[in-house]
Amino acid sequence: MAELISKQGNKVEFRASVPASEVSRAYQQVWAGLSRDVRVPGFRPGKAPKKILEQRVGAGYVENEVRDRLLQVHYPQAARELKLSLVDAEINPENLSDGQAFDFVVKGETYPEVKLGDWHAAKLTAAAPEITDEVLNRTLSDLQDRNATFESVLRPAEGDDMVMIEELGEDGGSYPIYLDVAEPHVQAALTGKSKDEEVSITVPAHQHGDHEHPEHTVQVKLLDVRHKQRQELGDEFAKSLNFESLERLQTDLRAELTRRAQQEGDAARREEFITFLVAGMEASVPKALLTRRRDAMMEEIQNDLSRQGVKWAEYETFMKEQDKLGEFMADLDKNAENRVRRDLALEQLAEDMKVTVSDQEFNQTMQALAQSNNLTAQQLRTQLGPDGLNGYYASILREKALTQALAQVSAAPAGEVQAAPEDEAASAEQATAEASEEGSQPKKASKSAKKKAEGEDDDAQAPEAASEDESEQPAE
Repeated sequence: MAELISKQGNKVEFRASVPASEVSRAYQQVWAGLSRDVRVPGFRPGKAPKKILEQRVGAGYVENEVRDRLLQVHYPQAARELKLSLVDAEINPENLSDGQAFDFVVKGETYPEVKLGDWHAAKLTAAAPEITDEVLNRTLSDLQDRNATFESVLRPAEGDDMVMIEELGEDGGSYPIYLDVAEPHVQAALTGKSKDEEVSITVPAHQHGDHEHPEHTVQVKLLDVRHKQRQELGDEFAKSLNFESLERLQTDLRAELTRRAQQEGDAARREEFITFLVAGMEASVPKALLTRRRDAMMEEIQNDLSRQGVKWAEYETFMKEQDKLGEFMADLDKNAENRVRRDLALEQLAEDMKVTVSDQEFNQTMQALAQSNNLTAQQLRTQLGPDGLNGYYASILREKALTQALAQVSAAPAGEVQAAPEDEAASAEQATAEASEEGSQPKKASKSAKKKAEGEDDDAQAPEAASEDESEQPAE
């Protein structure tokens, strides 16, 4: 049960009370966990007295565990009960005792007042790319290329040959060059050359990542010239990809491409609506809210870099040397504000539409999230903490409001369907693998995702610390 004490502007204070029965249940759960997990010499598991267990874990451990459990559940519930969306909060727990009610007082700052424009007037034009016969045929052709073999030939390199080269010099190495996708200066230098010839490749001045490279020359030797052998498009080709026939491959591939195109269209439609919603919003965003989001994004960026084996201090020094740190921080600030404004708009949308998330709905979602991360619901709650749980509830509410609003706004007028994206064929192998329902799948080409300070919609991402794959470019 929650009671509002005071509310002045964005400042709010409220009291929440947890019934004695729930306090006792929390004590029982903590003691049961200790009895199960703490081994005491001379006692069978689960038989050690509470006093002995408390001596082993330390005085106050049980009370702290019980208090944390109660706050994790009842702080978010109290905020929802009072319909408060808190930017930040100071939680002041009162005395805690088994068999007695537990009270705590919360002082915090709510989100600013937000006024939305007439979002019903949005005319969304985004739609799923159309999967035409041309797209399907281009995808099939790309599959033929990806599954082609290469045979050595005794002639000069040409067309879509693959050339094995050795880069001469102390830092040299050997690697393949696919002429049909090579850079123009590489393609021009190697076309017409034969096995065992040495070739000078003039690489124009360019920028690679954060590095500036002047024009320079690379000396290479051709080790082999190999001609691409594409398998004929037919039933045998389909069987090599674990499909029973070409017709089945075409049918399943079209279905998978259509599904992926629909997802792309749905994502574009969502983004278009959110952009419209934010553009028509009136709100004064508190600096504290921006700082909090920016700090959270920076922490995620540092964690991403750490997973790549890069310390933030090293990367920060590198950006300073390249005179890129100011640009990086400006991007981070801009993206933090964009994310805050999006969240504010969607949360106000939920309030205007009177969208709610029941405790049962929230708990079911939490349970599913915990299972997907191989955690118990309690472990997930502990990891998230009270603020994290409150934020997760808000994300569910925003998503629910967005889904309901999109169902009400006008669809794209006839004839405004977007053309298929240029990279649809490039994802052919992945689409084929997802379409196949039998046996092993075709080998997937790996891709390196760039991590930028401006990030994605919901996940802050770090700038890529390592350089991109240079195996097909004697460019540096």
